[in-house]
Amino acid sequence: MFARDEFEVLVGEALDELPPRLMKAISNVQVVVQDLPGPEAGGAHLAPNAILLGLYTGIPLTQRGTGYAGVLPDRITIYQDNIERVAGSPDAIRAQVRQTVIHEFAHHFGISDERLSELGW
Repeated sequence: MFARDEFEVLVGEALDELPPRLMKAISNVQVVVQDLPGPEAGGAHLAPNAILLGLYTGIPLTQRGTGYAGVLPDRITIYQDNIERVAGSPDAIRAQVRQTVIHEFAHHFGISDERLSELGW
């Protein structure tokens, strides 16, 4: 539905909406867009019949110790095809991108899927 560059703009807009206080705390993270999950998503914990919309891979801030140095950036991958498939309309896609970006950055801050579920996410 969206060209890749248009979809990446949606991801950028979602990042721009993160509160400045949180943006200052984000450290060593790369955000990328892919069409669909690949082998890197093999370890993602999903409920049955769930579709993976995004994936955080890395060391959450809450687990980084004094020895954390010289590591590759954490990675947040946003899956364009899956988001477009579940959301449908342009407005729903925009909202789903925002929700997925927030969800994956929550993992960067050490918040588990279980806790996000408790919080209504």
